[in-house]
Amino acid sequence: MTTRLYLVRHGATTLSGEDRFAGSTDVDLSDEGREQAARLGARLAGENLVAAYCSPMRRTLDTARLIVRPHDLTPQPRDGLREIGHGHWEGHTRTEVEARHAEEYATWEADPFTFAPEGGESGLSVMARALPVIREIVLRHKDQNVVVVSHKATIRLIISSLLGFDARGYRDRLDQRPACLNVLDFKDPVRARLMLFNDTSHYQDQPARAQRQLSKWWDSAAL
Repeated sequence: MTTRLYLVRHGATTLSGEDRFAGSTDVDLSDEGREQAARLGARLAGENLVAAYCSPMRRTLDTARLIVRPHDLTPQPRDGLREIGHGHWEGHTRTEVEARHAEEYATWEADPFTFAPEGGESGLSVMARALPVIREIVLRHKDQNVVVVSHKATIRLIISSLLGFDARGYRDRLDQRPACLNVLDFKDPVRARLMLFNDTSHYQDQPARAQRQLSKWWDSAAL
């Protein structure tokens, strides 16, 4: 038997299409995001879900509620699952940040895992707070099915660590679409197998293609 985590990114928000740094900004789901979450809830309605955990942000709480509504579960917030904070970049677009904080932005883009903007968090810091929450959930729900709703960067960092990837490239090498589904099976808190990744088939017929606005490494390689 295994513990199965349905690891989900929150649905689209009112800021999703604006390319802004909004990790610690508490925004609401858009109508599109609520529809995405409801469709995922319908997809998982037949699964035997016993619990749901989520980041305390409104977008994750609302996504979790919509997903587990058919199961009559109440999502349990965990601060360790919140999104990476971008400090004084919060609320600004990438273009604005690069223009105003060119040296800091260049350093972060080269190494977002160990470097953080002023007042923000590094990927390493996020991993250090998120992984103990995952461990707690796996230990508490041995051989059960659990929903965990978190955020784009946080999920990519969790998966990188659990599968032994080099997390320095998480921004370019791993994607997480709004309301996507990842499935991880755990034999114990250390041994995990990725069964499904970044799946949006509950609302999207084809996998999305990678867009620009990632990093200069990706954008220049794509030219």
